[in-house]
Amino acid sequence: MYSGLQLNPPFFEIGPKAYLYGEEVLKLARCADEVSARYHVQIIFTPQTVDIPLIVHETRHLLVFAQHMDSLPIGRGIGSVLPEAIQAAGARGVLLNHAEKPLPLEEIRRTVARADKVGLATLVCAGNLDEVKAVAEMHPNIVLAEAPELIGVGKRSEQDMLAIQKINQTVWQVDPAIRVLHGAGISCGKDVYEIIKLGAQATGSTSGIIKAANPCAMVEEMICNVRKAWDETHPA
Repeated sequence: MYSGLQLNPPFFEIGPKAYLYGEEVLKLARCADEVSARYHVQIIFTPQTVDIPLIVHETRHLLVFAQHMDSLPIGRGIGSVLPEAIQAAGARGVLLNHAEKPLPLEEIRRTVARADKVGLATLVCAGNLDEVKAVAEMHPNIVLAEAPELIGVGKRSEQDMLAIQKINQTVWQVDPAIRVLHGAGISCGKDVYEIIKLGAQATGSTSGIIKAANPCAMVEEMICNVRKAWDETHPA
């Protein structure tokens, strides 16, 4: 696990995927940056790789992560995403094994090791409990637990909600230092509030924000509810 990034719950992840780039993604990043500071909630922001320097230079509070990288060393590898290049661009970490960019377990292991070496935090996705355990054993900074069938389209069922504690326990039995983010099926502030109240350290959204009538307003609605739910369950 990379030790150079302090990540304090509650936190949130915004993933523009391939929906936004350039000036459009910068507009969303600036909104998120302001909201992060206002509510004291760290936000992981995962833009297109080419937009990493832009977002890093134009924001103050966001934790900018790459959407993917490869485990290859410096040298041959046309079309690959080099870890050193991601770090040099200003990224603080990298997202790995998303359902839209899956990796074999052994490749995840190699890539986490490369990230640790070059100084990047790792946010690794897992789609079921077995994968959650396997990923936790690689000691990433964050395990992102999300059911693929909920990504972009689904709503969390009561059973999905109740699984949060079981997933947390599975991760923390391996390594209590790992943060656990519960994603997918998050479309509004109410969803955020409920998932944090049930024990999530963090959550995130893509389509709930991107497809909102006012994406910036939705970012604020979600982050406000992160803070509200966390403060109610963790009184000072």
